[in-house]
Amino acid sequence: MTDIVTADAPAPAAPESRPWLDASLPVAERVELLLGEMTLEEKAGLFFQTMIAMGENGELSDGDPDFGIASNHEYVAARHMSHFNLLGVLPRASDTAAWHNRLQEVAASTRLGIPVSISTDPRHSFSDNPGAAILAGPFSEWPEPLGLAATRDPELVQRFADIARQEYTAVGIRVALHPQVDLATESRWARQLQTFGEDPDLAAELGAAYVRGFQGEAFGPGSVSTMTKHFPGGGPQKDGEDPHFEYGREQVYPGGQFELHLKPFEAIFAAGGRQIMPYYGMPIGTEYEEVGFGFNKSVLTGLLRERFGFDGIVCTDWGLVTDQSVMGDSFAARAWGVEHLTPAERMVKILDAGADQFGGEQDPSMLVELVREGKVTEDRLDVSARRLLREKFELGLFENPYVDVEAADATVGAAEFRAAGEAAQRASIAVLSNRLVRTSWAEEAVPILPLRHDLKLYVEGITPEAVARVGVVVDTPEEADAAILRLQAPYEQRASMFENFFHAGSLEFSQEVVAHVQEVAAVVPTVVDVFLDRPAILQPIVEAAAAVTANWGAKAGPLLDVLTGTAHATGKLPFDVPRSMAAIEASRPDVPFDTADPLFRFGHGLSL
Repeated sequence: MTDIVTADAPAPAAPESRPWLDASLPVAERVELLLGEMTLEEKAGLFFQTMIAMGENGELSDGDPDFGIASNHEYVAARHMSHFNLLGVLPRASDTAAWHNRLQEVAASTRLGIPVSISTDPRHSFSDNPGAAILAGPFSEWPEPLGLAATRDPELVQRFADIARQEYTAVGIRVALHPQVDLATESRWARQLQTFGEDPDLAAELGAAYVRGFQGEAFGPGSVSTMTKHFPGGGPQKDGEDPHFEYGREQVYPGGQFELHLKPFEAIFAAGGRQIMPYYGMPIGTEYEEVGFGFNKSVLTGLLRERFGFDGIVCTDWGLVTDQSVMGDSFAARAWGVEHLTPAERMVKILDAGADQFGGEQDPSMLVELVREGKVTEDRLDVSARRLLREKFELGLFENPYVDVEAADATVGAAEFRAAGEAAQRASIAVLSNRLVRTSWAEEAVPILPLRHDLKLYVEGITPEAVARVGVVVDTPEEADAAILRLQAPYEQRASMFENFFHAGSLEFSQEVVAHVQEVAAVVPTVVDVFLDRPAILQPIVEAAAAVTANWGAKAGPLLDVLTGTAHATGKLPFDVPRSMAAIEASRPDVPFDTADPLFRFGHGLSL
């Protein structure tokens, strides 16, 4: 593993004035030295991890009102906060690195000089959901985790995570708010794109490889700490609705498979995963308290801390305490099962449950007041503060919080990293069907794939420039030898902009989409590629098209390589593809592979 390169920056105070900076001392001793110097307000600031914005060209930010984000100075200097989830992306990695160093300079100027820990949602793929993932921007582009699962290759997953580690550390990101090892056992669930699919054994194997790649063989200054989510498994959502929203707050286990969803987390613990995020949902009909997992002492203390012996950091999912405004719409706090409690009472319950940090919250004064009122003891704060400080020390942030701005652009999006990402995109594409058809280039019926080079192609969802290296683009199906159409798996429109980032509801294509595919396919042999962020009802598409492929994040180039046989088709489905919505509605959301007579089974994928 590579250490972060030192850049020009203010020198830390001498060890004699800040003895916790003495790297020769054991980390536990350094933690106690620093903790003993901290005021109540400084301790409280550690407990809050919220979104933070960057300024243009790497300058500090005055905040982002669309997400209720305060200025960089306000968070660090006034509220004593030092854990932040980075929102958005700048065009150049060096700008992000410069912003990071400026923020660390603000932290260094505070009384104790506690460095900032920057975290991020996934930012190496193609989805843009401010509640789940961020567009890659200058970072190398890889398939979504479902696509990594489609490769069935733990070595590839670990290689991805190691590359992501190098790119993250180059700009100062030291905590990954991932992997997501929930099981995609409910076909309608909106969050399965960032999972490793439906099979618990595969999710366990790939999740552990992911953690090893980010954290390295030995956790230390070159590592990125992983926050695995969503304990104890966020997949079994009632009707597939997501608990970001009140209508999705219930997790149900009609198949009695609560324990099965713990299996990937056991592999994470064995691999040395450092941090855990519980989900919003509340378990219904189990032995556990029927409140959201972030409030749930029977889960966080009884199950996570005591049964599994986990002594790492537990950070709640975002927005459990206070109501929030997102993109102009108001959303109630996700205090499922404890809506009747005041924000302060919710905070007490979260701490009593065993969590260390309030995700998405930004008011340390509330916690300070709870201690002064005697509702939370300072000793309880010290328990979590030790974990949070220990992580900063072990990541080497006190020795060197800064990054090399000039080196960032050479590391982030390096040519070898981009090539590895494109190779993974090719490896993840799954060929689901490939019928014999009459073509203009063969005397008898042949499988449509692989397509010959230099065909006349009618395309939708692909730029003519991308197609030019494999064929000639024509304007109509009637002029073409073959057609290639790229589709998005269907989802229902919801009331607010934020809700529509979470693709939910029916998995049936609209009549208009099906009719259009049928119309094109009636004229020319047609290949349909579907971005399968959820297992869509593909039967009408398969019946119309000569071939159907699935991707989970692939640019046109890697897709065309597979369609033309330049690259072998190797991807395998990471979940079952159901035959009908009726089969989905009749299935049990906690049980893998429970839809009757699926159209395609987990692991299906034709070779070319």
